[in-house]
Amino acid sequence: MTKDDMVVMMAEKSGISKRQAGDALQAFMDGVGTQLSDGNKVSFSGFGTFSVSARKARQGRNPQTGATISIPATTVPVFKAGKNLKEKVRK
Repeated sequence: MTKDDMVVMMAEKSGISKRQAGDALQAFMDGVGTQLSDGNKVSFSGFGTFSVSARKARQGRNPQTGATISIPATTVPVFKAGKNLKEKVRK
């Protein structure tokens, strides 16, 4: 599913225009991104939790040459599915 597909589905299910659904989806994504960049968690009961995780620096290998490379530490977004979402996917 693409963002456009999601906008169409949101518009149909909620009875709003595609533009309004697109604005709502963009506001949601912007809000989650802003909270994560500030180091906060975003939790939706039953759906899941978005959070930030720090990865340590480590050594890796270039698959083409086999040479050892240094991979720097970084911060990545993480999503942990909630109980209701897990149950819905298992069906």
